Amino acid sequence: MNSLQRFLADTRGVDTIPLKMVFYLSIASMIILMTAFSWNNISPVVDDAHVDKQLEDVALGISSIQNGYARDISSNDVEGSMGVLDLSLPEHVDYVSFGVDPDPDMDGNLTNTEWAVENNNILCSYSEGFKTRVHIDGDTIEFRKGISNGGDVWVIDDDGSALGHDKGVVLEGPISGEFVFELVFVEGEGKYTLSHF
Repeated sequence: MNSLQRFLADTRGVDTIPLKMVFYLSIASMIILMTAFSWNNISPVVDDAHVDKQLEDVALGISSIQNGYARDISSNDVEGSMGVLDLSLPEHVDYVSFGVDPDPDMDGNLTNTEWAVENNNILCSYSEGFKTRVHIDGDTIEFRKGISNGGDVWVIDDDGSALGHDKGVVLEGPISGEFVFELVFVEGEGKYTLSHF
């Protein structure tokens, strides 16, 4: 018998090769499953870190316009200091509010209770039921919702004053895009950060 025939006739390891293959494939599949499972647990943490970073950038942008020129709301001559803020938040963010907590009782309804004023705060509410706050350092910052008064002139929207809904700005999800804020001055009241959306 030559060596090739002896090799083909040797059946001693025939059953060990498939067993080793099955064993190694099962270990590889367990590693892949564990990696996929752990990614599902890590992904929300990565998303939330991304949300926190964006909100800190927004806080910095709002803080930067506070020492600029404030447009007299009754005048349309010159724009006040403006900031364009980019946000692209995941779907599990319910809302982002500026200077107010629109859901102090945390029942998910933003219209049934009086809004709690939180000047210098940006609040982010998640669908899981928890909220995070980003504080803006410096002088008191009061936010107001703006409304276009024909053309490019923006004024304070006083429509929601019954439950204090005119005391802040709320963005409800999904939140994505550019959002503009302007520094304005109201005679006898002071400075406000006015939304242009």
